[in-house]
Amino acid sequence: MFIASPVRALFAPSFWSLGLLLALLVSLPVQAKTLLRIGYQKSSTLMSLMKADGSLERALLSQDVAISWHEFASGQPLAEALNVGSVDLSADVADTVPVFARAAGADLVYFAREAPSPEAQAILVSRAAPFKTVADLKGQKVAVTKASGSHYLLMAALAKAGLSFADIQPVWLTPADARAAFETGQVAAWAAWEPFLSAACDQAGARILADGRQLADYQRYYLASIRFARQHPQVLQRIYAELVRAGQQVRAHPARTARVLVPLWGNLAPQIIEQANARRSYRVLPVDQASLAGQQRLADAFYRAGLLPVRPDFKDAVLWHPSTTAIPH
Repeated sequence: MFIASPVRALFAPSFWSLGLLLALLVSLPVQAKTLLRIGYQKSSTLMSLMKADGSLERALLSQDVAISWHEFASGQPLAEALNVGSVDLSADVADTVPVFARAAGADLVYFAREAPSPEAQAILVSRAAPFKTVADLKGQKVAVTKASGSHYLLMAALAKAGLSFADIQPVWLTPADARAAFETGQVAAWAAWEPFLSAACDQAGARILADGRQLADYQRYYLASIRFARQHPQVLQRIYAELVRAGQQVRAHPARTARVLVPLWGNLAPQIIEQANARRSYRVLPVDQASLAGQQRLADAFYRAGLLPVRPDFKDAVLWHPSTTAIPH
């Protein structure tokens, strides 16, 4: 169903003169030929912005596509929903998420990625805590979301410090629960990502003990079901173009973007949102075999750690590329 966006309408040149027309459009049932079910999470910035202003719905009207939106707490349940067919397309997830999904036998298509953003995830501790290095976390409880990008960051940071997961007490929590545990002192550290990272530093007395630089690239991938990608390659083509455009707008207009995201990100202060976005690249790029080398490194690391049942091989990963449109059968 097409829903007129209040964000877009506020800036329309003839808002009041269009009011009746918009109301009529909203009230009319839309019998689109194709329903596209998109899963996203709070950190899915570009998709969230396009959802807010209705731009993706408008871009797909010519292809007779309607969209239903489905929010998830983190990337792992989103990838599971994609695998079982509850959604057709996944907004960006951390690079670890498709690694776990493929190890579980998921059939998915990589159709876009964002350039690395290593500073957009970090290990946080309280400003009052005595910890000076990651090695100081030995024996401590650390909150982390399983299969998230920060899961790998924590692994890599511990390894660099000469430790492993056996040397800490991992506490597997969603971002919301991890924030609560961190604030109440139930955990000594939290492996977080944006926008939770900047919010915790501003609101919860957190400081960064280590971020992803020289440890974890933190690329984010956009995924689709194989069925949808094969049936609707032209839809992916348009979505890819809209993601590129949205990324350019975010980089060009950080303050305006932050204002739009305020209600979407739980009324975070605009300066927190600007800080969070400054740590993300938002450069949308195609996925090719060379760019999946990082996926293989992550898979090998998790497999060696005993966290994957099998070692997925990314040489046979299914890719969609904007220059070819169709994907192989």
